[in-house]
Amino acid sequence: MILFFEYFFGSQQRKQQQPKDVPMQEGSGSGVIISNDGYIVTNNHVIDKSSEIEVTLNDKRTFKAKLIGTDPNTDIALIKIDAKDLPVITFGNSDELKVGEWVLAVVNPFNLASTVTAGIVSAKARSIDILNTQMKIESFIQTDAAVNPGNSGGALVNTHGELIGINTAITSQTGSYAGYAFAVPVSIVQKVVADIKQFGVVQRAVLGVEISNIDDKLAKDKNLKTMDGAYVGKVVDQSAAKVAGVKEGDVINNVNGVAVKSVAELQEQIGRYRPSDKITIDVLRNNSVLKLDVVLKNRQGNTDVVTSQSSSEVLGATFVPVDAKTKEKYQLEYGVEIKSLSKGKLAEAGLKLGFIILKLNNEVVRSAEEIQSAFDAAMNNGEKETVLYIAGISSRTGKIGYYAIDLAD
Repeated sequence: MILFFEYFFGSQQRKQQQPKDVPMQEGSGSGVIISNDGYIVTNNHVIDKSSEIEVTLNDKRTFKAKLIGTDPNTDIALIKIDAKDLPVITFGNSDELKVGEWVLAVVNPFNLASTVTAGIVSAKARSIDILNTQMKIESFIQTDAAVNPGNSGGALVNTHGELIGINTAITSQTGSYAGYAFAVPVSIVQKVVADIKQFGVVQRAVLGVEISNIDDKLAKDKNLKTMDGAYVGKVVDQSAAKVAGVKEGDVINNVNGVAVKSVAELQEQIGRYRPSDKITIDVLRNNSVLKLDVVLKNRQGNTDVVTSQSSSEVLGATFVPVDAKTKEKYQLEYGVEIKSLSKGKLAEAGLKLGFIILKLNNEVVRSAEEIQSAFDAAMNNGEKETVLYIAGISSRTGKIGYYAIDLAD
């Protein structure tokens, strides 16, 4: 069985096998400078749950980096260092890539700085099901350029030296390079970065359909005359697709003049737009092609711009890492304590001052930043009902508590 690794801290299983007396870990990855004033693109999984981010440039200068924003749905993160006059990579056009075209991976495998490997594009719009989010966009560039631990977040460039992708994952049975690597196309990266800079959060447009790829069995069952496109199994009420006239059983095969042959390709095309954008889609219905005009909506079902909310404001609390004395008292390795409590979701649910949050949605919590990350993930998971599941312990009584906070109320 081939395993897909969201490298390059090692697999989740390996992280769980760390000794109990070493709760904090260090990891390394790569990144791409996209502006001369210090903006850098990397993978979300490279910096996810990091309490501190340090960047070492090719000239050996080291900087502390600030996290600007992340998008788990595409595994992209934007960070920034305080620097000027940095060398900047030129953006290419990933849409123009051809299968068989030569590409280069410029990365830092095993902490070996500025390593370059070459390969060809072996596939486009590849979905490998590694992103664990509701609104994931997996339309990877597949290449056989050698990619190894430490390469995640690094540049995939064409023969003109232009950025055409961000290296993200490998296929491997051992954890090291074994033939194929996958990169997020720069067409997606540019949209994500622009949204984070402008709005603080990615503006995700949705059609409001449940779709699937077409195989031979589905084509025969539904009497379809094509194997290309995304089959519509369900249309959500009051969605952009419903308003535009999309029906169950339609096959969507074109977005604004761009042919789409699979679910991954459709998701990639829709992912380039924002709520309120107007597009035209082609649908195959009863073996006839129809053109439909669509006004895209956000996941809440309207065309408003989505803004990043502060978890402290919504939850009505501020947080501090649990101190060493309390850790020793309750034999804890991590946790974040409620420092102040006002009107908000936590007080409404019955949480008290001094409650130590250990996990949010089954993810370990070590800092206020991780609470914000969990909050953002819950608010942008593609569902209208957004819930935070909290597990923790009272620092005053030692009583364990479990809570479900509905953020949509």
